[in-house]
Amino acid sequence: MRDFWMNRAAFLALIVSVGVAGCATTPPPPRQTAPVMRARPRPIPLSVATPAPLPGRHRNQPPADILNALQALGSKFQGRVGIAVRDVTDGWVVGYNADALLPQQSVSKLWVAIAVMDAVDRGALSLSDVVTVRRSDLTVFHQPIRPLVGANGYRTTIAALLQGAMTRSDNTCNDVLLWKVGGPTAIRRLLAQKGIKGVGFGPGERILQAKTAGLEWKPEWAGGWGFLQARAKMSFEARNKALTRYLAAPYDGASANGITLGLALLQRGELLSNRSTVHLLTLMAASKTGPLRLKSGLRPGWTFAHKTGTGQDLGNLSTGYNDVGLLKAPDGHAYAVAVMIGSTRRPIPARMQFMGNVTRALIRALD
Repeated sequence: MRDFWMNRAAFLALIVSVGVAGCATTPPPPRQTAPVMRARPRPIPLSVATPAPLPGRHRNQPPADILNALQALGSKFQGRVGIAVRDVTDGWVVGYNADALLPQQSVSKLWVAIAVMDAVDRGALSLSDVVTVRRSDLTVFHQPIRPLVGANGYRTTIAALLQGAMTRSDNTCNDVLLWKVGGPTAIRRLLAQKGIKGVGFGPGERILQAKTAGLEWKPEWAGGWGFLQARAKMSFEARNKALTRYLAAPYDGASANGITLGLALLQRGELLSNRSTVHLLTLMAASKTGPLRLKSGLRPGWTFAHKTGTGQDLGNLSTGYNDVGLLKAPDGHAYAVAVMIGSTRRPIPARMQFMGNVTRALIRALD
């Protein structure tokens, strides 16, 4: 899962060289430059309960302009896409190819985060719990925590791991949390219990990325470079066969409709306690990933708390390029939005523009 290039310099580098899911294929930053993930993000004002619609705003049906815009944008984009928009208060849903199961990639970190906060609500975990991340816990691709993990491991907290997973899309932070809450089976059980339909969950970061590339994960690949070397030795035909199989039936597949359902339930406070909901939404609002995806179409006064995802590339084919989250109007009215590009050969700037155009079209119709 590849949610990185969080600032302008990183974006410029991305235009030159994009390689694989979750991270660049360039070596990780030197140990001395690695960020120490201990502090919690500064809280920002967030409302969990969706405010009552203003006079004249309430709609049982979506504005026709939204449906027309999404159909036009989705049908013209060169690639397989799924788009869904759901009014959190009024409940209407509109989309394009919104029930297709597409790769989530790092979008799935959202469900891990919900499971973590659910465990906090139940008293099974505390955000202050100390965790030692071992070298054997390292995953693949984007993992800013990696340089901090020495021979004796790295002591951190559940809160810091959650912050790293949600604001920087750190794959190792997320995978450690995943196993703390019981692994993929526990996430699938939570999705079913919470009524989040249309959302699946994969086998965990390492196995997912290995299977997508046509490999079987080996423990000695922890950290990622052994995996990259093994993948580089594969023929194009073998990798293409594996990637085609993945795209036909993604191991982490979800629909845009299903994702917006989960987001709407989160915003309405139906998944977690008020405190846990606010904490998670605060992290999503503080995300450093994908500033030029859906957020690029915002107008002043509108906000977007989100989670991005990016899959593996093969040649000029990119997979699992996603952005999902909660779009809020200046009056506080919230809309769950999911834009998923399952596969495309369009370059990154075209994908970003497409996503920004979705946001611009929504705001024009809703403002």
